[in-house]
Amino acid sequence: MTGYGKSVLQLPTKKITIELKSLNSKNLDLNTRMPSIYREKELAIRKILADKLERGKIDFSIYVEATAEDTSTQINTPVVKQYMEQLKTIVEGSDLELLKMAVRFPDALNTVREEIDENEWQAIETEIYAAVNDLINHRLDEGKVLEKDFNSRVVTIEKLLEEVVAMDPERIEGVRERLLKGVEELKDKYDENRFEQELVYYIEKFDITEEKVRLKNHLNYFTESINSEDSNGKKLGFISQEMGREINTIGSKSNYAPMQQLVVQMKDELEKIKEQLLNVL
Repeated sequence: MTGYGKSVLQLPTKKITIELKSLNSKNLDLNTRMPSIYREKELAIRKILADKLERGKIDFSIYVEATAEDTSTQINTPVVKQYMEQLKTIVEGSDLELLKMAVRFPDALNTVREEIDENEWQAIETEIYAAVNDLINHRLDEGKVLEKDFNSRVVTIEKLLEEVVAMDPERIEGVRERLLKGVEELKDKYDENRFEQELVYYIEKFDITEEKVRLKNHLNYFTESINSEDSNGKKLGFISQEMGREINTIGSKSNYAPMQQLVVQMKDELEKIKEQLLNVL
């Protein structure tokens, strides 16, 4: 979601620079800076940005640099002359000295309010779109890097899951041996049928078959969603939450140190995915 876009428009009397900066945000947060002459177009600018950029903390700026004589400030001649006549009655001095004093008084200068030239605005609007597209291209380049990172981490989680699956029979046998050892330490006869029933109960309690299947499905769905045209950060975020739920359940049910170590590695990869998802629209 981070990005930068810029476009420059050279007009006969001024150079206009348009800049866009984008940071991560759950919603669209627009901040605009521009000369007062363009303020009446702010709503139109905001609509362009909202339609094209969707989400993010967006800083939009228009900078104007004069490149030729172009001023909207004029001397208010009648007022200045009146000031000079009044000054002559109270001080002595040359016309130049009186003029220097007069131009410092209120209303000596008039600032004529500029109006936006529509042809100029159309040219500026075109450059706004150019800056927006520049930012979008920057986002797309970053997105390709993130896609590669996501795919790599999903593959890592899949490999760790395969190790969990391969380790599961060993884990179940370990549960059986611990229960049998515990019963034998009682130094008393026990009902083998009852033992088998208890063993089945504990194996069912620690069974992670459903979690393994669901996690595999979530990993596949995550990869499919990345490659789909309608992929978006919120959807991927929901899928990652489901992945985390299954990984946590496997960890709590495993009751087996080697398997829990694999679960910790899967959690680490998933947390890195979640962190980067903040960058995805």
